[in-house]
This record gives sequence, C-alpha cells and structure tokens, in this order.
Amino acid sequence: MSTRPRISFDAKGFCNACVWTEKKKSLDWESRQKELEQLLDKHRRIDGAFDCLVPVSGGKDGSYVAYNLKHKYGMNPLALTVTPALALELGEQNLKAFVASGYNHITVNPAQEAMRVLNRVGLFEMGFPYYGWLIAIQAGVIRMANKLGLGLIFYGEDGEVEYGGTTETDKNPIYDVNYMKKVYLEGGHEKALRESGLPESELFFFRFPSDKELQETPMDITHWSYFENWDPYRNYLVAKEHCGLKEAESSNAGTFTNFSQNDQALYALHTYFMYLKFGFGRANQDASIEVRRGAMDRQQAVNLVNLYDGQYPHEYLETYLDYYQISRVEFDATLDKFANKDLFEKFDGYWKPRFTVS
Repeated sequence: MSTRPRISFDAKGFCNACVWTEKKKSLDWESRQKELEQLLDKHRRIDGAFDCLVPVSGGKDGSYVAYNLKHKYGMNPLALTVTPALALELGEQNLKAFVASGYNHITVNPAQEAMRVLNRVGLFEMGFPYYGWLIAIQAGVIRMANKLGLGLIFYGEDGEVEYGGTTETDKNPIYDVNYMKKVYLEGGHEKALRESGLPESELFFFRFPSDKELQETPMDITHWSYFENWDPYRNYLVAKEHCGLKEAESSNAGTFTNFSQNDQALYALHTYFMYLKFGFGRANQDASIEVRRGAMDRQQAVNLVNLYDGQYPHEYLETYLDYYQISRVEFDATLDKFANKDLFEKFDGYWKPRFTVS
C-alpha cells in the first residue's frame, strides 16, 4: 500500500519491497556470505564465552537465526527474550521448547506496571498499543548486550528493506542506536518516556545506554536477512524441525496464517490499528509476503485480504479493556482518533473501507 510509512515507488510504479524481491534474484549472496563470516570471526570467542546476542520470542525467525549461528557457523549465541505484555500460552510453550532444544537463554522482565503505562501512552498518543514493549526490545536488548560485554547483536529480518520502507540498510548491514530510535521507534521514544511520568528507577530497560557506555562496548547491530535470502516459511520449517516450534491450531486473528506472531495478544491489536491508519492489516501484510516469495498468485492474495483483513479485535477485546483499564467507549474512541477518514467511514459502530482491494 502507498500509505505504508517510508515506502517509495520507482518510475514503473513498483514499490521498494517488490524492487528488492527482484534484486535479490541477482544479488551476489556469495559475497554477503563472506561478509557474514568476517563479521562472525571478528566477534568469535574461543574461550567458551558467548560471542553474540540473539533476541528471540520462541517464534520461527529468532529460532532460525540462533540455530544457524550455533550449528552452521559454530558461534556461541546467547538468546534473550523481553517478555511481552499479555503473553499467549502457545508462545510460552514455544519459547520453552526453543530453550530445551539446546540454547543458553535469559529472560528480561521489565516492571509490568511500567510496561503497561508505556503501552497506554503508545495506545492513546500514537495508536501503537505495544509501544512500551517495542522500546524494551530495542533499548533493553542493547542495555543487556552492553552489560554483558557482547558486541554483536543479530535480529531477524530487516523489515524496512524486506517489506517496504527506508533503504538505508540495503547495502550496509550494520546500524546503530540512533537508527533504532529514528526508524523502529519512529522518533517518539523520549517523548513517550516523559509522558509516562514514570520515575527513572522504573526505566532501566526502556532507556538506551549512554554514549559513554556504548563507546566502552562498541556494538555491531545487524539483521540476518542482509546475509541470506530471507524466507519466513523456510524459517518456520527449520524452527519446527529443530527447535520444537508449534503452530496455532487455527489461523491467527486477522489473517490466514497460523505459524507466526503467536507470542502475544497485543499483536492483533497492533495490526488492527495499522489497518485503520494505513489501509492494510495483518492479512494484507502476510499475503504480500507470500506473493513476493512466489507461494501464491495475486488473485489468491486479493481473495484472502478481502476475507480476513480489518477484522475488529473481538477475540481479545475484554483482555484489552482490562489491561489498559479503559471502557469499551474509550477503546472505540481511541480507534476513531486514529482511523484514516480518507480511507474509512463508520457504519453501525465499525469502520468500513471506502476503498476496494481488487
């Protein structure tokens, strides 16, 4: 969708996600493989100490990255999970199975009330219902890597390059804290912390280390997708076979897939806000990935989007109201605040698209 933040289109009208998909077919992956090996050798330790940090949820992507680092490249990764609010039972089971498959792992649990307060700020001020957790999976991960003296962090895919966004990192695999703040936290990190009213004692995992601390432990922060052609379904198969991953019994809320984003209930709300703000939801996002990787044709994708996209989050509604401590009226008013009136109009209490996906 042209409304996706930071997306761009070429002279032929192709978005940068599709341009990147075509570019990957002729990319010199052998050269990037050598870049990866040089990066790993730079940080590899022979004394048995951890040599890299991999943020994981127990899902397919982090599991795939950790598996390759350990079993293909002989690294000693430390896996780290920042516990989300409203964790789902399946996600917790998958995380336990991942750890049991042979990984050293630590869990970071930011103060639950601080997380809730920051998530409320994100909900009401940004239409971003898990913004507090998003801060923690950036700042908290960097904080722990700094404290543990680990100079290499591997996230999974570069969503900006893979799915349509800024192309700043398509030729350079390494980025820094400033990039995380600007792009992944959308420049709202410091404002959210101020508006939360939380004392500094509650913000350790929500603040990045100081410049001085970062200089003392220089870091290479990167995405695995830079070095290898990213394929979410392949990741799922590898994680299922080697890390104990289990998919949901039925399709996830708002989409037709059942093997990703099974760790928390707030993701469904996040993608519903995405739909109201930008006109595409979880099903559109998933279908676009499947089309680009050649797993379905466009008409199949259109049918699925029209069937699944933009569903009001009835399944978890009471959970959301209890978590944010708001009424249904306040909840719907917040949806109204962020709904794109150029794209949607309200009928019988629900937002309906003015546009047609065809």
